[in-house]
Amino acid sequence: MNKIIVLLMMVSFAFGQDQISRYITMGDSLFDQFDNKGALKEYLSALKIDSLNYEANWKAARAFVDVGETLEGESRAMHYSSGEAHARRATRIDSMGSKGHLFLSIALGRVALDAGAKKRIQLSKEIKKEVDLAIKCDPSDDIAYHVLGRWHRKLSNLSWIEKTFANMFLGGVPEEASNENAIKSFKRAIEIHPEHINHHLELGITYQMMGWNELARGEFQRCLTLPKSDSDDDRYKVEAQERINDL
Repeated sequence: MNKIIVLLMMVSFAFGQDQISRYITMGDSLFDQFDNKGALKEYLSALKIDSLNYEANWKAARAFVDVGETLEGESRAMHYSSGEAHARRATRIDSMGSKGHLFLSIALGRVALDAGAKKRIQLSKEIKKEVDLAIKCDPSDDIAYHVLGRWHRKLSNLSWIEKTFANMFLGGVPEEASNENAIKSFKRAIEIHPEHINHHLELGITYQMMGWNELARGEFQRCLTLPKSDSDDDRYKVEAQERINDL
């Protein structure tokens, strides 16, 4: 009798794992088609079977953020918060998995968008810690370098009130934070994935902020020539064209 029970448990476990794999595969397919809402539904279905599945958690975190970017107000905040929660769970499941740390840094960055100056500065410390861990776990992750570039640029261009909170909570603006290091990070991201439009857009924005308009123009024009590969690329192309018009 015990052998039958064990066999049934093994069959049930194998069936569950197969279902999880199917949900994740379907989610990935929908993600590739820029259907982030559909992808999120599939990843959450996988998590209903196994809430501790690492891949489903970090991919759900990514999808929550992607969907949240299309929303406003409380709905957007709830999606970003859910993305943070799933990414945190992923880092607890596998502390050496780069994607958990990466999407935790991204989700925290999105949470910071809706936060006050004090909270943004407090979150910046954890964002840096998580993106550093992502790069340590996977030095070939271009998105991690992109996030690092955004961190450098943001921290080196704080408002006076943000600088006040940085003095209070960080002991001042981190010395390493600079537009120059932002440029290095975006360039590294481009070296790894040269076809990613947002890498070029953010590098161009950084050049523009530094008054290097011809270099900025070149990056914005590059955005217009690259094929769409991300659900946000249409928006990035529009912004690139608007920035070219403003130069």
